[in-house]
Amino acid sequence: MIHSSAIIHPKAQISSGCEVGPYCVIGEHVTLGENCKLHSHVVIDGHTTLGKNNEIFPFASLGLRTQDLKWKGGSTRLEIGDRNTIRECVTIHSATGDGEATIIGSDNNILAGSHIGHNVVMGNRVIVSMAALAGHVVVEDFALLGGLSAVHQFCRIGRMSMIAGCSKVVQDVPPFMIVDGNPAETRMVNKIGMERNGISDEAQTALRQAYKILFREELSIPNALAKIEKELPQLPEVGHLVQFVRASERGITK
Repeated sequence: MIHSSAIIHPKAQISSGCEVGPYCVIGEHVTLGENCKLHSHVVIDGHTTLGKNNEIFPFASLGLRTQDLKWKGGSTRLEIGDRNTIRECVTIHSATGDGEATIIGSDNNILAGSHIGHNVVMGNRVIVSMAALAGHVVVEDFALLGGLSAVHQFCRIGRMSMIAGCSKVVQDVPPFMIVDGNPAETRMVNKIGMERNGISDEAQTALRQAYKILFREELSIPNALAKIEKELPQLPEVGHLVQFVRASERGITK
């Protein structure tokens, strides 16, 4: 299952069932979990660990040294979960500081040409469509990043949010919302995303009301959050939105 033209360091750990295609290069400190498939011309280096059943397409580059100019050496890591699809020409870099990690969860679909920078923490079932994530970005579960969108360093992308194509994101994207524009603005709730992922009708209605309070009533953020907590049902989705906004350090995309 390993092509004769592949170059694999003798100390690399390749689990059972893996397929390594032509001209792939795998470094010394790489671990591939069971049943991973590398099509061809894939480069995986650095202290990089992949879980089970990941599929990596040609010319992807995983775990190489960060582009961050603050890099001073040391042992940095890239950790990838299970069942991810990583398409052509994707780059995912290792972290910057000694002992730190870039972390990708499971069941993500990272489409061709996407870049995930150092120290990014990504959850599960995320779709990244030819987007660019700068360093230290946090992406929560079920988020969708549209084609050619760009996310500023240290931003957070909330659960089940959607970033429209070609958007420029410089502040946190609230959960369950759609943002669009350059710079991005919050346009509406992500109705389709919530329906597809089983959010109840009651929670969807409450989140639409929360959207109006946060983004249409011209209240300060503390006053808007207080009103949401007082007037809307105490549902987990509403609580997550409030907690996310309250914890924002860069401010939210309005």
